Amino acid sequence: MKKPKKCVTLCASTKKGVKIVERNAISALIRWKADEDRKPLVIRGARQVGKTWLMKEFGKSYYKNCVYFNFDEEDELKSIFETNKNPQRIVEMLSLIAGEKVMPGETLILFDEIQECPEALNSLKYFREKANEYHVIAAGSLFGTLLAKPKSYPVGVVNLLDLYPLTFDEFLEAVWPSLFTYYKGIEKNQQIEEIFHHRLLEAYNSYLIIGGMPECVASWVKYRDPARISQIQRELVAIYENDFSKHNGKVNSGRILMVFRSIVAQLAKSNEKFMYGAVREGGRARDFEEAIEWLVSAGILNRVYNVSKAEHPLPAFDKLDQFKLFLFDTGLLKHMAGIDNGAVLLKADYQFKGPLTENYVLQQLRGQFEVEPHYFSDKSGELDFVLQNGSEIIPVEVKGGEDKSAPTFKKYISERHPEHAIRFSKRGYRKDGDFVNLPLYLVRKTKELL
Repeated sequence: MKKPKKCVTLCASTKKGVKIVERNAISALIRWKADEDRKPLVIRGARQVGKTWLMKEFGKSYYKNCVYFNFDEEDELKSIFETNKNPQRIVEMLSLIAGEKVMPGETLILFDEIQECPEALNSLKYFREKANEYHVIAAGSLFGTLLAKPKSYPVGVVNLLDLYPLTFDEFLEAVWPSLFTYYKGIEKNQQIEEIFHHRLLEAYNSYLIIGGMPECVASWVKYRDPARISQIQRELVAIYENDFSKHNGKVNSGRILMVFRSIVAQLAKSNEKFMYGAVREGGRARDFEEAIEWLVSAGILNRVYNVSKAEHPLPAFDKLDQFKLFLFDTGLLKHMAGIDNGAVLLKADYQFKGPLTENYVLQQLRGQFEVEPHYFSDKSGELDFVLQNGSEIIPVEVKGGEDKSAPTFKKYISERHPEHAIRFSKRGYRKDGDFVNLPLYLVRKTKELL
């Protein structure tokens, strides 16, 4: 294996090289390459989260050569896959186009925007069955929506990697590398000095505004101009809304747009549970459930189910008709909600502070545990999240500031006596009676600090 190089990220839209950060997903790709039972890899994720950069950087850093093919930009590529099912023949054709011989294990084959060529996507099955010595990675916009079309998706013969916007730790390394060094070294029950606590809270507030979209982070590193960030976020929202009509297939694009635009209002309600009637008066599940599934599959929305019992195993108690929907990037949600930067930075108790904080916490928790976060609600109140770590169930309270009130959370602890209970807030890292208070900047270290 080549000695790893320091990874640099790429502005998603301009494609200008901008040194940013080593993405956590690189380590998953390294493990994939070393796995003897490796299958062709599919990278899933919303548009503009850095899929193209990730696979190119991996190929450049860990292989002798890498060949890149984009089915959106090169229509003539499609004919190769439409007339050939033999992977050896396909590799010969690709070698001719690339101008260099594709070598098993030495050359990484990259297929981008592969959803534009169903035959190429289907060819991954033949690579797995007949030519697994070749290392192949594929990526595409709105890839998850292809799951709705079984014939077009090679289920069971590919490995999957989900890519999200930059998490807080990745953002911190990009923007404040020296502060990240301190952050990385924080251990369980460590006393965090006041100066670092305040600096990390400032970084957290900045993350709420900038978010984790690679282009936004790259722009902030280069220009430190909030007006540019706002402009990029406005353009990204427009790009996603345009995608709804381009890639919706059989799902009504108008309904997808209505659900997407209702997210801020849904989360602003006193009860954040998704209400079909809040999308359109008189709206019912049958009107919008396909649109919701499309947005979740596309990686645009994160869905959190209510559970009838906060017990192991959580998915067995899903209330499929009761869920909350959050946006995949907190910076974009802040922009869509129209929150002024000053409100975030000046410790104001602005409207929507709670939902924005919950959106952030969910974004950082995703992928840490085998079971995705749920929430628990009954007549006595609501737990913001419940986590499953092994067979243990962990209640979670989320506070946007330093507020201590949490009656449902404290009642749950007094009645159930869980081994761990967590409150995320702007208070310091400390044991607080029967639960641990974790500062909001440590959400990404939740599992590590248990």
